[in-house]
Amino acid sequence: MEAIGYTAIISIFSHVLFIYLTWRVMVALNVEPLIRKNHVTEARIFLFLVAIAIGSGVSRFVLDIIDWSQNLQYLL
Repeated sequence: MEAIGYTAIISIFSHVLFIYLTWRVMVALNVEPLIRKNHVTEARIFLFLVAIAIGSGVSRFVLDIIDWSQNLQYLL
């Protein structure tokens, strides 16, 4: 049961980390010229939701690769 708890902590940390990194990259892209005037709040919410979607997907991919690489020992 303890292993499940460690896996949960690592998964939460990984998701938050990759969402944060994706957010930082999206902010650095400078999409302000594409935003209509008086719609800054909506654009930031949209960028945040896109960062969650991309960051969660990347995190899941990394966690799956780690899990699969640990399971390779069962091939032998």
